[in-house]
Amino acid sequence: MSGAPAEATSFKARADAALADRILKVAVERTAGTAEAKRAVAVDAFPDFQAARTRAAAIKDHVVAHLGHYLEQFEANATAAGAKVHWARTADEACDIVIALCKAAKAKSVARSKSMLGEEIGLPHALAEAGIGRVETDLAEHIIQLADERPSHIIWPAMHKTREQVSALFKAKHRTPHEEETIAAMAESARRELRTQMLGADVGISGANFLIADTGAICTVTNEGNAELSLVPPRVHIVTAGIEKIVPSMPHAVHMLRMLARSATGAALTQYTTFYTGPRRPGDRDGPEEMHIVLVDNGRTRMREEGLAEMLRCIRCGACMNHCVVFRQIGGHAYGGTYPGPMGAVLTPVLDGLKQSRDLPNACTMNGKCQEVCPVRIPLPTLLRGWREKSWREGLEPQSLRAGLGLWAWVATRPRLYRMGTGLAVRAMRLLGSKGWIRSLPLAGGWTRYRDMPKPAAQTFMDQYRKENGR
Repeated sequence: MSGAPAEATSFKARADAALADRILKVAVERTAGTAEAKRAVAVDAFPDFQAARTRAAAIKDHVVAHLGHYLEQFEANATAAGAKVHWARTADEACDIVIALCKAAKAKSVARSKSMLGEEIGLPHALAEAGIGRVETDLAEHIIQLADERPSHIIWPAMHKTREQVSALFKAKHRTPHEEETIAAMAESARRELRTQMLGADVGISGANFLIADTGAICTVTNEGNAELSLVPPRVHIVTAGIEKIVPSMPHAVHMLRMLARSATGAALTQYTTFYTGPRRPGDRDGPEEMHIVLVDNGRTRMREEGLAEMLRCIRCGACMNHCVVFRQIGGHAYGGTYPGPMGAVLTPVLDGLKQSRDLPNACTMNGKCQEVCPVRIPLPTLLRGWREKSWREGLEPQSLRAGLGLWAWVATRPRLYRMGTGLAVRAMRLLGSKGWIRSLPLAGGWTRYRDMPKPAAQTFMDQYRKENGR
């Protein structure tokens, strides 16, 4: 797949390429800007949204604190409903289980409903290696599959593509492409391409937005109905889900759904919210003959034990990235991992190792907007700061950075010298300013290569403070 993985290029190189891509900025801003505006309207119309956030966080914290209990309860109830539950400690184990189930079903093709957990464990690649055909049934994932790319957003995987680019892709790849340049015509083209493949698949594979402990049900949330079409007709339904997706009961799931939809798309509820409890029973008109649920750890237990338990609250709404000033400039692929944005900057060091991904926590501006909009109150800036501190303690920062910070600390602990230096810097920067902006600045090319810097005030903050307070 293209969309270079983290180890292929550095974060800096990926970010530079993204910043130079003018079309990418247009594509990302179209969707993220709309999502931000719609969320604001939805939250304003929600009675006491802040209290609802607090309750959502409490639900998730309770589950994480008693994870073993609820997982055992879920397994017992799912099994009683006729499903078979499998446990996977790692991504490889999860893929091995899914491939074995597909082979046992003699599957030649699978229909997959969008799942970031599937991307996390590398399931598309595993299916390809096993020679099993895969059709992505989510429209955006279909676009990504045709383009041979990775998702750039957890809700809108093809966010980085403009309508014009999608049109060209469909005309090149679809058997009966659209003729009119309208969204409706393009959607109809995708429907023609996908419908027969969905209905003809031997196995349906999905993720789960929530796992309901007291019933053994799984919940999927889509806006296209693709989950229902790709999971109900096939003989076998396989679910892959992170162990943190568990909630105690249906009322808890409903509360989380209300938070998820508003935070993700600004809607009161998604178009299709479906609960599956076991395979087809006698008398049922449809449904799979077999249902398998693969519960995946892949570092989640370690997160709980190593100070990242709050990240296990995440309900994968994408609000943090929609409001992130960094994500909105560089898009999702620049992050290099499965999960982009602020949540990705916390999760990628867990999944890929801090040494390979230390740049991600350092790319954050720490403005706190991600925490402000998170529906489950995850303290993302605090968790990112924790990764920065660990990177420093383990000596992963470049020697040039360590030397530079050491010099700054030496100057900053000498107030007179610090004030003298900042005063000279302000005067020099004002000389470089033109019409209120600085277009280039020595030793600060990373700031001015793609944007201008505001011309500073005539006096430093300390000078202004002394002037106004007389001391």
